[in-house]
Amino acid sequence: MTQSIRPSSFHLFRPPYHDLESIEHPESLPPSYGTTGAALVWCMGEQRTDRDLQVVRSRRPGLSLIVVLPPADSVERQDEIFRMIELCRPSSVMPFHEEPHVDDVRTLLAAPPDDLPAAVVDYVRWRGIPLDLDIRRLVRRTLELSADLRSVNALARSVYLSRRALGRRFTNSGLPVPSHWLHAGRVLRATLRIQEPEATLAQIAFELGYPDGFALSNQMKRLTGIRPSEARTRRGWEWMVESWLRKEASEGGLPEAVAKPVLRGERPARRSEIPAPNSTSRIGPADAARRYAALPDRA
Repeated sequence: MTQSIRPSSFHLFRPPYHDLESIEHPESLPPSYGTTGAALVWCMGEQRTDRDLQVVRSRRPGLSLIVVLPPADSVERQDEIFRMIELCRPSSVMPFHEEPHVDDVRTLLAAPPDDLPAAVVDYVRWRGIPLDLDIRRLVRRTLELSADLRSVNALARSVYLSRRALGRRFTNSGLPVPSHWLHAGRVLRATLRIQEPEATLAQIAFELGYPDGFALSNQMKRLTGIRPSEARTRRGWEWMVESWLRKEASEGGLPEAVAKPVLRGERPARRSEIPAPNSTSRIGPADAARRYAALPDRA
């Protein structure tokens, strides 16, 4: 099944992911779209405008972005395209095609990032939650260790801090407590596994150290407000991080100045959202080519 995409157009791709819905004003989408697993597909086309770039940069948090590149012969300056991609923070990039296949778009949306902890930190920063360099490293390390550790005591030992000092690092930065980051890392991994058709909830729970699927389901619901049955019908991961942050905001886990825009599904205005040069979670040209090359051939 294919769906044509007109040049310089925006499309909404949402469960059950059968069609690409043409939309004129993505900025008018309600905040609820940020937690439903929907994605915004931007076909850059031959005429790329500042308004297009502003639209994708100011999209609803939790709404993943897939960029379809313009025809090669319409690009006069490659650095301009690279810069636009860098600024709009897509989850995936597709080469130009007059009729991108819906199955390919779905596959790209479901593809996990190469470095999930780095991608989550990058998302949180893009989301407007301030993180200095030290806390970024600590959050990333916590998310990495969440694959194996189950307690804050073990986490504190692994990062060479006392439990109290570790807690202060997070609370002084206006972030959820360390245990919530550990749980969020596990739930996020579970979310990506749940989206695999052959994976059972009991199997996933066992892999992630839960006693059974019921325990995993309860923690996911308690932490994010989402049940595994809902996660199975969605693709991607940004919507789950967004669900978690909104739950934290509603329960006092974020300072008021941050919680208010999070609950409204908005991002605070920032002077600069340009990624650091060594950011590993950005989608560069090589990453984009490698990801697309993994897709099945289409007749």
